[in-house]
Amino acid sequence: MELKTVKIEKPGEINFILGQSHFIKTVEDLHEAAVSSVPGIKFGIAFCEASGDCLVRFSGNDEEMIELARNNAAAIGAGHSFIIFMKGAFPINLLGAVRQVPEVCGIFCATANPTEVVIAASKQGRGILGVIDGEKPRGIEDADGQKQRRDLLRKFGYKL
Repeated sequence: MELKTVKIEKPGEINFILGQSHFIKTVEDLHEAAVSSVPGIKFGIAFCEASGDCLVRFSGNDEEMIELARNNAAAIGAGHSFIIFMKGAFPINLLGAVRQVPEVCGIFCATANPTEVVIAASKQGRGILGVIDGEKPRGIEDADGQKQRRDLLRKFGYKL
């Protein structure tokens, strides 16, 4: 078995969700979840099919996001994995709907951070072991850090 990392290639501000599912129907169900959950969302989805034709299946409503999804899914190349790139929305706006899609088995990450996907490859295929999401902590928050966090959440409207 070979271990490697695959860097997610994207513009810095673009968010994405990386997960695993179990069926070709995933692409269409995730598309429906996106458009019904977040009005005006621009997105692209790609899914690595793990049997049959073993194609990277895709959908979306924004060519830039679709291209990011296709290219990154192909680079990851792990069976039954999916990736959703979005603009005009944050993962928090879409995660609940993604989790409700019956084919979705799990979510590895939802972020705009620089990310590496840890892959195991064998003769049979490839699988995602986990992700390296962003950087390691530089310390522990103090009272000023707590205030900054609380203010930021209120600025974005996530807390009153």
